[in-house]
Amino acid sequence: MYRDVSSCNTYNYGDAMYWDARYVQEGGSFDWYQRYSALRPFIRNFIPLSSSLLMVGCGNAVMSEDMVKDGYEDIMNIDISSVAIDMMKRKYEYIPQLKYMQMDVRDMSFFPDESFDGVIDKGTLDSLMCGTDAPISASQMLAEVCRLLKPGGTYILITYGDPTVRMPHLSRPVFNWKITLYNIPRPGFQKPESSNPSRKSFLEPIPLTEKGLLPADLVLEDPDSHYIYVCKKINDTEIDNIPTYQLTADVL
Repeated sequence: MYRDVSSCNTYNYGDAMYWDARYVQEGGSFDWYQRYSALRPFIRNFIPLSSSLLMVGCGNAVMSEDMVKDGYEDIMNIDISSVAIDMMKRKYEYIPQLKYMQMDVRDMSFFPDESFDGVIDKGTLDSLMCGTDAPISASQMLAEVCRLLKPGGTYILITYGDPTVRMPHLSRPVFNWKITLYNIPRPGFQKPESSNPSRKSFLEPIPLTEKGLLPADLVLEDPDSHYIYVCKKINDTEIDNIPTYQLTADVL
């Protein structure tokens, strides 16, 4: 369970050329990890419909379209691939709630500080963790996400990475994030008859230990499920309320 299955093999998922070639070859649309229908309870709970949103690593997914159909009014979508962005601009030319820009998440200086109420990341951090200089890239991206969030804003990360490989990046004090963890099974996962999960509902948050790890007695219904980290950027007056995690050397 304590493995980073987002670490990759021969592909450099953090490279624009890889994604440009892939989108030229595949076309169509594809949603990584989860569709909006599965993520809706989390997103609607933490991000109001009137929020200004940033969707990082949008690719050719239909998630933003589904969110507009659900009532969201302002979604800026960015991706490192110019091929994907050009494709999506043409597809959604007549939907004013959706905007698209080619951009690297490690440098989003086009946007001023505190531009967005919410940031959604479905696999983008995972992609950077597959590239060269992964820790540096992750740090650059998360610093930019934090900079762009308004106080009280929320960063929602959907990832394969369990807390052993994600909390060292997310829990840095400089981010001022209050982190709540959830977990949902992969789409189409069939629950074994003998399964006895620790939680009654996927909407029930998972408590983290003092070291920022999963509880030892936690039983996941799907061992290859997706983790959802809800990171709320708190005000300076609330800093004392952020939990601190004693990350050990082997975790770091």
